[in-house]
Amino acid sequence: MPRKARLLAWLGGARPRVLLVLLLACASWEASPQPARPGVSLEYAVKATYLYKLAPFVNWPPTTFDSPDQPFRICVAGEDPFDNYLQRAVAGRSLGTHPFEVLRLETLTPEARCQILFISRLSSQDVQQALATVSGKPVLTVVDSVQPRAGGGIIQFVIDRGRVRFVIDTGAAARNHISISSKLLNLAVAVREPS
Repeated sequence: MPRKARLLAWLGGARPRVLLVLLLACASWEASPQPARPGVSLEYAVKATYLYKLAPFVNWPPTTFDSPDQPFRICVAGEDPFDNYLQRAVAGRSLGTHPFEVLRLETLTPEARCQILFISRLSSQDVQQALATVSGKPVLTVVDSVQPRAGGGIIQFVIDRGRVRFVIDTGAAARNHISISSKLLNLAVAVREPS
């Protein structure tokens, strides 16, 4: 059997924990100066991958979706650093029966109905206003590393020794009625517990 076919067969039979560790290890490799694709840096290619790969490791309330085929919406609020990379990365992918959909927003409103909210540089509202818009709703909020003092998000990207890592706030997750898998918590650089 060719080497590539053996690797694909092994990955297909690997346990979800092994795949998660492999994915997150690959995603946290040290960034090099070469861009992943024209228009997007390696840092943001890694962050885009995290955004949709985190979804299976979050427990969403049963009332999150109105129908079995409603899209799973990843919203990018503020400046979009992904340059269509995220859109291409999720094309044809889904979480169960929910196809991924990317929505770009200048200003976050409650009508957006996001399941994952990535907050980058905002021009029309600050990070705390955006987070308040989805407070108490089943939304996984992810704050970019360019907002180091923003706080309040469930996941905060950080750059640790040139690698994209993340901090998880389980109290913020509980306030939004979602819980994070222990597998993902074990891979965080830090976990903030409710006080």
